[in-house]
Formats: sequence, C-alpha cells, structure tokens
Amino acid sequence: VFSRTPALIAQSIASLDQISHGRATLGLGTSGRLLIEEWHGLPYHRPIARTREYIEIIRQALSGQALTYEGQFFQLGRFRLGASPVQANIPIFLASLGPKNLELTGQLADGWLPVWVHQNHLPSLKEQVSKAAQEAGRDISQVTVAPQIMCYVSETAKEQAEVDQRIRAHMAYYIAGMGQYYYDLFCRSGFQEEADAVRVAWANRDRDKAASLVSEDMLSGIAVSGDAATCRASMDRFRRNGADMPIVAFPHGSTLDGIKRTLEVLAPAKVAQPGSAAGFGN
Repeated sequence: VFSRTPALIAQSIASLDQISHGRATLGLGTSGRLLIEEWHGLPYHRPIARTREYIEIIRQALSGQALTYEGQFFQLGRFRLGASPVQANIPIFLASLGPKNLELTGQLADGWLPVWVHQNHLPSLKEQVSKAAQEAGRDISQVTVAPQIMCYVSETAKEQAEVDQRIRAHMAYYIAGMGQYYYDLFCRSGFQEEADAVRVAWANRDRDKAASLVSEDMLSGIAVSGDAATCRASMDRFRRNGADMPIVAFPHGSTLDGIKRTLEVLAPAKVAQPGSAAGFGN
C-alpha cells in the first residue's frame, strides 16, 4: 500500500485484468514498519485507515466513472482510468493478520490473504473475519480465505530434510528479522516460547541455531512438506479448517522439477484421496 498510490494500483490492475482476459485479483497489504520506513524511506502512519481509503478509491476508479475523492490521506480530482478492466468487479483481497486489520477485511474485502498461519489457528482467525463481516451486514461466504502456504513435495527423506531446513530458516527470518509484526503473529498462534528463543539466537547472529529452534509443530502445522500422501493430507486439513483457495508458495532453492511435482500433487482434485499411504516410494 505505502509504496504505490491508489491511482497507480487501479491503473495497474485494470491493465493486468485486460492482459489476463478477466482473471486478475488484486491483493493489498501494508507490509510493516521495518520495511516501509527502512526500505522505502516512508513514514508508516495509520496503515489501516490508509488501506480503507485505498480500497474505496480503487473500487470507484475501476467502475470507470470520473472520481473525485476527499479523504484523510488522498484528495483526487476527476481521476478516470483510460482503459477499463474486463471484470465488472475485480476482487480485492487483503493481507491481514492483526485484529484490527482482520476486522477491516471482514468489513470490506472480497478475500483474505494470511501468511505463516498454523492450520489449527486458521479457524479462530477466520471467526474474527466472519464476526466483522456480520457486523457490516455481510456474510463470511463473501470473503474468500486464501492463505499463502509454503509447500514442497519431496521424493526422498534426504530431500525432505533439506527442504525442511530451508523452510525453518525462512520462518526464523520472518520471526526475528522482519520487525514486530510476524513475531506477534507467531506469539498469538501459541509459539511465543519458540519465537523468543529464535529472536535471541538471531540477535546473537547464530542463524543456524535460530532455524533449529523452529519447532516441529510450527513446521508441520504452518508448511506443507513431505512425501506426496503427507502433503495431500496436510493440505486437506488446511481446507477443512477454512482455506477456500490455498496459495502455494515454495521454499528458497526449490527446483523446477520439485515445483512442478508439488503443483501436480496438490492440484485440488487430488488433495482428498482416501487410501493413500504416507511414506517415500509409495
């Protein structure tokens, strides 16, 4: 949100909707104070109120009408898109995890984009979105739940161990190296002890130890990793716990063959297959 104006985002997503023949979805997120202030050099001021204005401006702009807007952060005078999107209403998803941002998601968004969410914690977070939607006169069915999940299907135990180590390292980086936001998320998910230990190791510049302190429960409940049957079962649990449209992400260093294999295994028609045994070589 902070690094692009709402007018620029509206222009960009309208163009992408044309290029994709009406398949575009817009995802918005505020990132965090560390990235916005240290990487972009901008003040991280009132992110939720700012996001609300972005949604209002972008929706009005995408309608094709000339837009005049008077807000706290933005004042626009007769802005109009030069090219209209294919879709009458491009879905707007919000990347949100904190309570106030979850409330905004339920009030206004077409979809919710959580990240690093534990499959057992997903229902309680979804309930917060649902409550906000109901209070705004909406239904949770109007909000697509689309968590980004780190996924990889391994062919051998050795490969899985290597992949799991990369996922642990990635998770540790978010806990300790990306500011307060993700640390708070892991604490709210019941992993404060682990998150505190990761932060201490990270502060001591022991990255390997920080990664090793990511527990098995964190790894297996937040990521989808293992042999084909294990990964299908894990993805199925995410779906049963409220994920409507899981977004498959990949660990750093993933091979092209591994990415293709993972997508093939986790294709929706193949997720819930009874009778498949876990284990390599099946």
